[in-house]
Amino acid sequence: MIFSSITFLYFFLPAVVLLYLIVPKKLKNSVILLASVVFYAWGEKLLVILFIVSILIGWILGLLIERKQNSLWSKIFLVIAVVFDLGILFYFKYTDFFIDSFNNAFGLSIPLLKIALPIGISFYTFQLLSYEVDVYRGTVKAQKNFIDFATYVAMFPQLIAGPIVRYSDIETQLKIREHTLQKTKDGITRFIIGFSKKVLIANALGELTVFFRSSTDLSILYYWIYAIAYMLQIYYDFSGYSDMAIGLGKIFGFDFMENFDYPYISKSITEFWRRWHISLGSWFRDYVYIPLGGNRKGIIRQLLNIMIVWMLTGFWHGAAWNFVLWGLFYAVLLMIEKLFLKKFLDKHSVFGHIYVLIFVLLGFVLFNASSLSQTVSDICGMFAFGRLPFVSPEALYYLKSFGIVIILGIIGSTPLLKKAYGKLMQTKAGKILGWAEPFVLILLLLIGTAYLVDGSFNPFLYFRF
Repeated sequence: MIFSSITFLYFFLPAVVLLYLIVPKKLKNSVILLASVVFYAWGEKLLVILFIVSILIGWILGLLIERKQNSLWSKIFLVIAVVFDLGILFYFKYTDFFIDSFNNAFGLSIPLLKIALPIGISFYTFQLLSYEVDVYRGTVKAQKNFIDFATYVAMFPQLIAGPIVRYSDIETQLKIREHTLQKTKDGITRFIIGFSKKVLIANALGELTVFFRSSTDLSILYYWIYAIAYMLQIYYDFSGYSDMAIGLGKIFGFDFMENFDYPYISKSITEFWRRWHISLGSWFRDYVYIPLGGNRKGIIRQLLNIMIVWMLTGFWHGAAWNFVLWGLFYAVLLMIEKLFLKKFLDKHSVFGHIYVLIFVLLGFVLFNASSLSQTVSDICGMFAFGRLPFVSPEALYYLKSFGIVIILGIIGSTPLLKKAYGKLMQTKAGKILGWAEPFVLILLLLIGTAYLVDGSFNPFLYFRF
């Protein structure tokens, strides 16, 4: 089940909200937990058992880590927790990848296990790890109540695609949280905006990328249209889903961290990764980069730490070599910026913007390729290294068909609309606009619903993570 589906919008969510509203305060977390288990089991069936067992073991180990605080046993229990969490993640996500790589390296034919990847395992594993490490560090207290702990890990608004919520951020909210009409209104507004980004823009651009992959009428222009469309698609797909998650959190009284901050306006790759998937970047910073020494042990060690973190970041995104190379690609760019380029980019912002857009575009071409050979083919096609025409009839047709969506996508990925809206709300027309806002939101929801009813193309890119 995904947020942008008829089942979720008009059956699951209304039933959960209604039940949440009518139960007493002490049962509200139980409602969220039950709903979250149903939500997860809808797509995973038997794998929901693994999910529940992982939560139970994480809860028990957290209690043991705290009980033996400042002793060798506390460290042993932390090691057990880390090995268990990463072992489960490794088995389900990477076993077949390493078997296949081993076969290719040594000419063997060991059969693949064809293990199904549990939805959201990368996200909830990182939440468990951050909790266990924070308990060991003493920055949070172990949660004694299993229902509250399981609610934190399993909470369906952020379960399958983040943001990666840390226990320390919502520890208090699990017991005491604010429910107001304004917060509910803000949550509904944020959800519909995210829903519209996903259904009206990301899905449309996704169709364009599918048309490109099935085309035999390729051209240089068509490759660039594809690259730009995918770059916008993944932003609207993921940021839209994050908006929906944050909005749902507000409806249930929770405040989740922001996950995107207009990354495409960045002037450096360093800035880009402070604005893109913020919860993941901060997780790797606090639980990998800083423990490795961060920037405290000299420039050579710092560069090595950057390399390690970005190899792991790429590998976290998927069990394929193109993801590893994608991580290394950004590691090299970040190291170059750290050594000398960042100062130049800070002084020449126009160049910095262009530089970021080009390298992020190329990065997403690598990210979306099904193989390394496809990556090479795509980049060669973009830069006229093959015998391709500049323009093809199919490229022009789809440019005309999707041109408006692409332009809207480009404008919407900047703060222009937000700033214009803010200034307009300060005028007399803003009062009228304020009255019209609920009707605009309802209209967006109805249009998005019509798209879902009319078509079946509704992918979610981050399911594979």
